[in-house]
Amino acid sequence: MFYGWWDWRFLFLLIGTGLIDFWCGLAMQYYPKFKKIFFITSLIGNLGTLSLFKYSVFFAKTLDSFANLFGINTHFIDSIPHFTLVLPVGISFYTFQSLSYSIDVYRGRLEPTKNVLHFFSFLSMFPQLVAGPIIRAKDILKQLMYKRLVSDLAKWNAIKLIAYGLFQKVVIADNLSFLIDSAFENKTAFSGGFFWWIIIFAFAFQIYSDFSGYSLIARGLAKYMGYHFRMNFNHPYLATSLKNFWSRWHISLSTWFRDYVYIPLGGSRKGIYYGLLFLSITMILSGLWHGANLTFILWGVIHAFFLCVERITNWNKWFKLKNIEFVLIPIIFIQVCFAWVFFRADSTSQAFTICKELVHFTSLSIDFFKTYFNSLLFLIIAVCIEVAILLKNKNFSLSLFYKRNHLDIVVVAFAIISILFFRGEGHQFIYFQF
Repeated sequence: MFYGWWDWRFLFLLIGTGLIDFWCGLAMQYYPKFKKIFFITSLIGNLGTLSLFKYSVFFAKTLDSFANLFGINTHFIDSIPHFTLVLPVGISFYTFQSLSYSIDVYRGRLEPTKNVLHFFSFLSMFPQLVAGPIIRAKDILKQLMYKRLVSDLAKWNAIKLIAYGLFQKVVIADNLSFLIDSAFENKTAFSGGFFWWIIIFAFAFQIYSDFSGYSLIARGLAKYMGYHFRMNFNHPYLATSLKNFWSRWHISLSTWFRDYVYIPLGGSRKGIYYGLLFLSITMILSGLWHGANLTFILWGVIHAFFLCVERITNWNKWFKLKNIEFVLIPIIFIQVCFAWVFFRADSTSQAFTICKELVHFTSLSIDFFKTYFNSLLFLIIAVCIEVAILLKNKNFSLSLFYKRNHLDIVVVAFAIISILFFRGEGHQFIYFQF
């Protein structure tokens, strides 16, 4: 019902692909001789549906352009069914979720459920259905077997997660959108290196606050119902290596690609060169997962390059040996921000233009700070929150400013007041488009 409020017609898509995986899971158990056939059927059902709705236009345009190079006029784009031009909300998330179920059953790591209601509860639980986190069947199916009794403490923890999540989304992310959108939509008179670095830093915190906020809300709603979702973000901008960043950012997706792509390809077991190749393939596929656009693929390529350099040279080891590991935080953050240029840009030409701007520093007038005062204020608040988390992790005592047992109440109250009085203009969650 929740998914049907968006567009009831796509309920049939969710139910159809879900039933394929449910029956294929049971068939793999009851007919082990044909296990591979049923597994391939599940793969075709999931990846075929995802490719049809998300990548058919991209591949059709690519094939038409390639054929035109040889003077051949093709019209693959005209043969695409019109109903596939609408991207179903959350298709990338629930497809990967369902696919992980089939893969785990095929590998013998998961007992297939015989309860179709439990299966669809796992697949379409409303808090995380449209934008994750990508939950694993082995985690949630066990929780569905028993009646969930929710304690008052669990409800309070759930309320905290929801309040923090809403604060990140409507106070931080939505207040940053005016600054970022005006820059990328060429609706501003400002330009230059300083300007674009501020824009990219702002986008880094916007997408983090937006997606982390959604994940916290989803976890909070689930916790209030008695279910536990694993953490999806762990302050990624405090990472001291790019590998560490990916263990903190969108954890449910990064671990999905690690477990179902990188390791099955061979991981690092086949030597350094194959390891680098498999790492690159994984990151490029991660970029493609976000959308059928060259900008996302280049975003994956950039991360693959930085990760390969980091693995080959182990360049950040020196900072750790000298006990100045904190210097790595801004270095990694700048690497991530450079890649965000391609993720956010509307086209590759815009991305490369911005990259040129980033190295041409020109001063900013006072008008810039007047025009975007609100957005810049909330950017500073977002940075201060991360600095506070860093200090807390370093065991820096802040007890001078609060009584420990009252901190949660004060923070939640501050979050709720901010949500009511300082919310930005409402915007759709960024990851709804994926």
